[in-house]
Amino acid sequence: MTKVFKMDKDAVDVSLIPQFILNTGDRIPAIGMGTFGSDRYSGEVLAESVRGGLRVGYRLIDCAQVYANEHLIGAVLAEAFEEGLDRSEMFVMSKVWNNNHSPEKVLESCQQSIEDLKCEYLDGYFVHWPFRNHHESFADIDDRDENSKPYSHNEFMETWRAMEDLVEKGLVRNIGVSNVTIPKLKLILRDAKIIPAMNEMELHPCFQQGELFQYSLDNGILPIGYAPLGSPNRPARDKTEDDYSDWDHPIMQELAKKYSVHPSAICLKWAVKRGQVPIPLSSTRKNYLANLKAIVEDPLTAREYSSIRSVERNSRLIKGHVFLWKGALDWEDLWDIDGTIPGWNGYEK
Repeated sequence: MTKVFKMDKDAVDVSLIPQFILNTGDRIPAIGMGTFGSDRYSGEVLAESVRGGLRVGYRLIDCAQVYANEHLIGAVLAEAFEEGLDRSEMFVMSKVWNNNHSPEKVLESCQQSIEDLKCEYLDGYFVHWPFRNHHESFADIDDRDENSKPYSHNEFMETWRAMEDLVEKGLVRNIGVSNVTIPKLKLILRDAKIIPAMNEMELHPCFQQGELFQYSLDNGILPIGYAPLGSPNRPARDKTEDDYSDWDHPIMQELAKKYSVHPSAICLKWAVKRGQVPIPLSSTRKNYLANLKAIVEDPLTAREYSSIRSVERNSRLIKGHVFLWKGALDWEDLWDIDGTIPGWNGYEK
């Protein structure tokens, strides 16, 4: 007898969850579960959230080897597959960390994630950051790897070739970039054999990244949005006095009141209507179920959606200080604010 994975009585009908089509032709759910919480939640807590998330309707799980919890999440996935959840229903993503960018380590890292996640292959695999600049877990804002250096396009493409090989080997179905800028993405698109299917970046109403978002879409790359709720639980090192809370904006509060939901639900309704995949993190069943329901119930009107454009504050929350190199002025050097890549003159020095 064929096993049928048992869903909770109040689960969202999976068939109602919107999907986007990637440039490879694969489909991806319009919302996922984030699993980065090492500064706040244990791996066991997040694995349990994934277990509950599967039973309420989540089919996209966003992981990374550096989160140090893939083996725990893999045990949950293996259990669900054994209980009848079809692997083809799932979209499982992971990322290669900065100290594993060499070709042989890209392969080893990918194989380790597949083994830990018990998923046979990865639906999505990202270069987590476009630098080889490593930092230790729980690094302080002033910590620096003495070997850190500015973006090297030659080194990145060496990594990207290894990512392309993963697709050719059948280990990964779709490859993506993360935390890149338009100047970097232009170079990658110029030289890539397989263009990225996805671009994971910080996206929320107070930080809409309009130019990078549209540039990605124009080149057939689907934006994946991390920190989609304004990341109130982000690491303390990334918090500054100038940060603006999406939840506190009058427009977000007004819409939340109208729909009788938390402002976070408005963030998610906006994200999906815009055409990006949000990956919120929640360890509480009430919240992760509400997040899922937000995108299948009471969509924003065109006028309401348009009004959220004015919420933009250019408030980047994940600044990335720990990836800086000696000689960098400040965290803005990571993000090519003036449209140029520090140290890049069209060739490698």
